[in-house]
Amino acid sequence: MNMKQYNILFLCTHNSARSIIGEALASTHPSGKLRGFSAGSTPGTSVNPYAVQIAKELGLDIALLKSKSWDVYVKSDAPKMDFIITVCDNAAGEQCPFWPGQPTTAHWGFPDPSQVQGTELEKKAAFNEVMNGLKKRIDILASMPLDKLDSMSLKAIHTQS
Repeated sequence: MNMKQYNILFLCTHNSARSIIGEALASTHPSGKLRGFSAGSTPGTSVNPYAVQIAKELGLDIALLKSKSWDVYVKSDAPKMDFIITVCDNAAGEQCPFWPGQPTTAHWGFPDPSQVQGTELEKKAAFNEVMNGLKKRIDILASMPLDKLDSMSLKAIHTQS
């Protein structure tokens, strides 16, 4: 029996850290229920090396990772999204494009780990904190009846963890 996979798009401003980590966690989630994607409103020129390292450790093919505009996912040939989650305050407040198929949306805000100044250890800790926070929320999401999930329930996940 084939299980439906749900497409989940993580949005951030630069699509270089938090949204990339969300994409990697969803795509490698042990439930197999999710297929992660990521994009940004004003994408950067590269993916943050700490986010790349996390994706690699999760087992994601890092050759697939790149900063890209959310415009990629409104094209007619783009994968249809079931869920769209903004992971930074900037993207939550921006005017998002129209998403075909009326996907369920929510905001799960996290501080930008790429803004952390300090030692290598402090920077890695900031990325791991975001990864752990997103992992908790994605675990909760994957345990829910995804075909019946609404925006209120998706937003509530952020306050449960």
